Amino acid sequence: MVTGKVQDISFRALVEDIARFFDLRGFAFNDTDRSVKMVCCCENGVIAEFIKQLEVKGAEKGAVIDKIVKQEIPFQIYLPQRFLRLSTDDFADIGRKLDTGNDLLKQIVSGTSELPNISKGMDSLNLKFDSYICTQNEHNQWMKEHLIKMDGHNQRLEKILEKLAER
Repeated sequence: MVTGKVQDISFRALVEDIARFFDLRGFAFNDTDRSVKMVCCCENGVIAEFIKQLEVKGAEKGAVIDKIVKQEIPFQIYLPQRFLRLSTDDFADIGRKLDTGNDLLKQIVSGTSELPNISKGMDSLNLKFDSYICTQNEHNQWMKEHLIKMDGHNQRLEKILEKLAER
């Protein structure tokens, strides 16, 4: 049994990945007491390394493990060939997750009070960009007219050079 902040952070998926890496047989599930419980089978040395990896990788994933309780089962139990995470989310658990999501959304909404000011700032930037685009378009038109004049000037210079070359 693993207690602490180990639900709602994909901890069971992590347990499954590590257990499969160590080729353990068994399963893990969320319990209503907010712990993650697991039943697994392997040699004691492998189990110890498995638990060590759970602590290290769990912390990296954001789990806060208060305690890991290891207990031997004194009777034969049939386990799946591959380690599995069981889906045990009942309506109460799904409701709790939805409540958590709603609380997070409320925090996001309360943190967006600056959006109207950001919108005003964006409007101001858009006006400046519109002004820049207008100025750039005027410059481009001036450049076209200038290139046309330069082309005419170059043609006149070519004629002058041809006449000088004839002399």
